[in-house]
Formats: sequence, C-alpha cells, structure tokens
Amino acid sequence: MEVNSDSSDCLRRVGLVYDDRMCKHATADGDHHPENPDRIRAIWKKLESAGIPQRCVVLNAKEAEDKHILSVHSQSHLNLIKNISSKQFDSRRNRIASTFNSIYMNEGSSEAACLAAGSVIEAAERVARGELNSAFAIVRPPGHHAEQDEPMGFCLYNNVAVAASFLLNERPELSIKKILIVDWDVHHGNGTQKMFWKDSRVLFFSVHRHEFGSFYPANNDGFYAMTGEGPGAGYNINVPWENGRCGDADYLAVWDHILIPVAKDFNPDIVIISAGFDAAIGDPLGGCRVTPYGYSVMLKKLMEFAGGKIIMALEGGYNLVSLANSVLACVEVLLEDKPITGSSEAYPFESTWRVIQAVRQELSTFWPTLADELPKKLTSCKASPLQLLISSSDSEDESDIDLHIGAANLEAVVQDGLSKLKVDEDSHDLATTELTIRRSELSKVDVWYACFGSNMWKSRFMCYIEGGQVEGMQKLCAGSVDRSPPKEVIWKTIPHRLFFGRDYSHSWGPGGVAFLHPEINTQDKAYVSLYRITLEQFNDVLLQENGSSYEISSPLLDLAALNSIADKQSILVEALKAGWYRNILYLGMECDIPILTLTCSQSDLEAFKSGKHPMSAPSKEYANTLIRGLTEGKQLSEEDAIAYIREASTKPIVIPTP
Repeated sequence: MEVNSDSSDCLRRVGLVYDDRMCKHATADGDHHPENPDRIRAIWKKLESAGIPQRCVVLNAKEAEDKHILSVHSQSHLNLIKNISSKQFDSRRNRIASTFNSIYMNEGSSEAACLAAGSVIEAAERVARGELNSAFAIVRPPGHHAEQDEPMGFCLYNNVAVAASFLLNERPELSIKKILIVDWDVHHGNGTQKMFWKDSRVLFFSVHRHEFGSFYPANNDGFYAMTGEGPGAGYNINVPWENGRCGDADYLAVWDHILIPVAKDFNPDIVIISAGFDAAIGDPLGGCRVTPYGYSVMLKKLMEFAGGKIIMALEGGYNLVSLANSVLACVEVLLEDKPITGSSEAYPFESTWRVIQAVRQELSTFWPTLADELPKKLTSCKASPLQLLISSSDSEDESDIDLHIGAANLEAVVQDGLSKLKVDEDSHDLATTELTIRRSELSKVDVWYACFGSNMWKSRFMCYIEGGQVEGMQKLCAGSVDRSPPKEVIWKTIPHRLFFGRDYSHSWGPGGVAFLHPEINTQDKAYVSLYRITLEQFNDVLLQENGSSYEISSPLLDLAALNSIADKQSILVEALKAGWYRNILYLGMECDIPILTLTCSQSDLEAFKSGKHPMSAPSKEYANTLIRGLTEGKQLSEEDAIAYIREASTKPIVIPTP
C-alpha cells in the first residue's frame, strides 16, 4: 500500500521503494555473499531510525512487464531470468548460474529481479509525471553490469536501462527526450553503456576503478576512449581511475571539471543515478574512500539539472554501515530539508588530474566546453603520491583492512565525513617535507629482501617496484616511489619451513599462498631469492605486501628499528595489525647487509596449526610463479620445483622443540 507523507513542512515530495520480497534472492546454500539481503534491510532500518519514511511517499514495488524488459534485453535473457526460479530448474540452477560471470540464483531470484526492474520503472514514471520531485528505489539484485543477453556481476536485469528505455520509448506524453544517467558505482556500468552506445538521447557517465582494465569487469569497456558510436558518439563518458583509495576530493574534481560542464550543455529532462555505494569508505570490494558528505555534494550538484527530477536506483555497496549512512545522506539531500554539513580541504591524487585531463581531451571534439586546458595552479593541488602505496599482494587489500576497525568505529568515521580527512595546507606541506627527508635517509641504506613465495620470480617482484601485474594476478600493484631495480639478486637456502595457508587471496583468487615458519628448524630447507633494495623500497614493499590502509607519516621500519632487529630477530609491525605479512624476520647478514623477510605473526601461525586459519595448496597460477622463480633462478628443475611445492603444501606444520 502506498503511504503518503503527512509532514506539511516537507518542501519536496520524495518517493521511496522498498519491498522485502527482494530479500528472497540469496545464495542457494546460504553461504555468505557480499550481495545479500542484509544490504537493503540495513538501508531501510537506517532510514526508519531517522524517521525518513514518514517524510517521504513510500511506493509499492511493482513487477516489470515483459515488454519493458525486452526493450533492452533479449528474449532468451528474459526467458532465463523469468524461469530460473521454477522447480524445473532445481537440479541445474546452480550449474547454469556458474556459467555466468559472478552470478548466483535461487528460488527467489526471478521475482526479486522482476520487482527490482519494475520498481525503478515505477519510481521513474512518478517523477517524470511530476507526482514526485525525486525518488530512491532501494532494490536488489543490482543491474548495471547486466548486458542485453547476459547476467553478470551480481546483476540479472539492467534496472536503470529498463527504466530509461521505458521513459524514452513507452511514455512519449511525458516529454522525456533526454536522460542523463550517472553511474557512480565503483565498477564500470558496462551493461548500461552498451545498451545506449548509439543513442544520443542518453548521456551515460560512469566514474569507476579501472586500473588499466584489471579491475572488475576487467576489460577495456570502461576506458575513456570509449565514447559511443554513430549518433551516440560523444554521449558515453568514462572516467577510469588508475588506482584505489579515491575519495571525495577526486570525485568532486571530476564533477566540477567533466560531468557538470557537459551536463549543462546536454540539458537533460531527467537524471537517473546508478547509485552504487561500493566506492564508500570501508567497502570490502571497492577500496575507495567516498564519505556520506561526498555523496551528498555529488548529488546536490546534480539536482541543479532537470528541475531536480532525479531517480536513484541502488546498485552496489557491501559495507552495511557505510552503505546505510550514505543512502541516508542522499535521501536527506533529496528532501532538501537539512543543510549539507562538512567540508573538504583534501586534494585529488595526481593520477586523478591526469585522468581528468585525458577525458577532457578525448571529449573536447564533442563538448567544446571541455576544450580549455585546466590551469596548472589547479592541477598542482594534489595529494602526496606516497598515499598510493596500496595495492594487491598475497595479503588482504586495503578495503579488508578498513573493515577490521569494526562497525562501531567505522560508524564514527563515516558520520564525521571529511572532518577526519581535513588537511591544513601548511601542516600538510610540513609533513610532506619531513617525510621526504626521512625517505631520503632510508634511500641511502640497503637491505636484502628475501622472497620465498611468488616474489621469487623476479617479474612478479618487480610489480612491487615498477607497478603492474603478471599473468594470473587478479589485481594491479601500485609500485614503489623509487622504481629503481634491485642492485643485485642472489639465492640462498635457509633452515625454515615453507607452507601454504589461507584458501583465498585478492591477488590470486582461490588457493593458498606462501608463508615461512618464523622459527628455525635445521630439518627444513626453504629457497629464497634475495633482492638488494633500499630501506625506502623495503618500506614500500612492506605496505604493498600487507595491502595496508596505513597513512604514511613515518617509516614502518626506520633506521633505529633496523639497527635493533639483529638482537630481536623479528619485529611485529603493529600498524599493520590486520596484515598477513607484518612479521619482519631477520635472517642474518650477507656482505654486511641485513637480510629481511616478511611472514605471518606467531599468533597466525598458531591459528594455521590449530585449523582456525585454513591450510590450502596454491592455485596453478600462483604455483607457476614459484616454479618460474626457481627454474629461471637456476635453483631447481621444473620437476624438482613441482615436488618442492607439493611437499610444502602437504607436510603438516611442526613447531620445533628445543
């Protein structure tokens, strides 16, 4: 039943769509999945606790008609999603789902998908008719990855594309002739892009992590050169981030210098936002740092168009706290009855300015407003590149680290918005200068970094120095500030036990990754490749190995710590408390230079031994890096290297006794 707000002081009529039936879409076996029913439940609970539904028009969810879905999807796609939940598919549903990219299906998927698409249509039509000023459709499963003939990326129907096509083609009397679709989900909206690739009636804008095609959906569709075709040429705008950790300053710079100028010239009749919140701070998949304040400002700027006629449709967002807080912040902006609080004095990354300028140059032929070069005074205001030493590793990535601060603390972080991120210009410059001096000191000192896992293969190790990735890796490395290659590479064997732990890593996917037993055992022998690098580079590698969100204000291993490690034998880096490779082991000296390696803590070792942490054999891709390292380093034949890995992955961990 539709519920109207009874608050007479509300200046704008804002619609909300929510229906528990969309919670029926869940994993068939009950296993945890980031796209789960708790996402929309958490949002609705947050809105209710803030009294939001009472100030809005709560709309009934409606199922989409077949003809409306067929306006963007094929008949075979409709048949699949419409029937997959029926009993005739019980025995083969999971097998069918496994043939698609990142898709699950169950008995409730068909209904949920139909409701999600239909609810966005309902919200869009109400706004287009003028019955509502704006609306937020709290729907799942999401939609922007779904293509014409293929579900993918948690998405079954492309909800936003279905609604946009409905307004343009089914309701001519509403005079919606131009639609701006803004996709701020952290992943590229590949499905939506393809559906309007040749359509000048839709200006599609997507800002997303791309990382040169290595970030999901891991192709070149999201590159800035993909601008549309035929009549749609110039009406497809991609802003592809080169790295994670982009935050409010980065997104607002894109708004001010790309999206807003183009939107003014396009002059849309209505705006639809593919509102994914996986770029929010703390999201386990996104690895970016947009705050509720940042989303509020982004939305407020878009409300200047089409008389504020905006439909927001939920896409991604997998940290329940930041997701709920971000949606609340956006609905409050739509209601326009509460001022936006917060401020941003942080600067965009250098890579952000580089991407902005590349996008402007690419699109300037179509949009002359972008032709002018941005002033150097503006683009010189940038965050320190030292903050970008976050990347894939054999440990967790930065988003996982953020989650370990706990829901209560994260709640405080996202509530405070950018107050935690404010940067005073003078103190920022002073801190940067001090850190530069410290780095200069570390760059004069050499260490041997002993590698026993994938980094035995020099090409893999160089990803931590130069950036990039090798075959089999699922994430890109940022590289070090000093990208000079190692001065020397040598090999040794050491009396430590190699083993493989964990059953999944973000760098390699399923399978175990290498660890070194922290204690000496003369019965064991492990091969290590020693890279002679600077202590500055070692600190950068240490961060990347642990995928840390640690803010670099001082080295993790400074000169004083280095001088003491021979006596201590190991140093546990407390700042990296959620990292898997935070235990720095001292392995002796070579040519009067200390040999250091990184492995798990003693507590993690005990957890592996007890079974609390899983022990798993490495994946084929990961094992191949060890084999290539050992064979190219002329330590073992391929056959012996395989046997060495097999033994390490099957032999139980033994704690040496005195």
